[in-house]
Amino acid sequence: MENLPENSTSSEAKVDKTVKAKPGLRLELRGEENYYKGILHIGSTLIPISDDIIEELQAKAALTPDEFFRLFVEKVGYSSYLQEQIQQEVKNAGGIHSQMSAIQQTLRLA
Repeated sequence: MENLPENSTSSEAKVDKTVKAKPGLRLELRGEENYYKGILHIGSTLIPISDDIIEELQAKAALTPDEFFRLFVEKVGYSSYLQEQIQQEVKNAGGIHSQMSAIQQTLRLA
């Protein structure tokens, strides 16, 4: 039997490796080589966004955050449940302006 150091027991504290998503929405633009160019992150949930919706949102990225939010929820929220989830996540993250401004900036830079 080999000699083990005194502190080499398996009773080490367990580390929680759970990744908690930041509150709010995040738009990930993935490029042409992917099936979906856009993925919306709602917390830890991923929602694919079709290319035509991405293009339409890019064309309207100059709207005010309030106007853009209404369009965004209508286009990306293809069900009433998803629309509610988007609205709740924006509310949890602190409001429309910061969330929509970040998404609009992402669309402008693409």
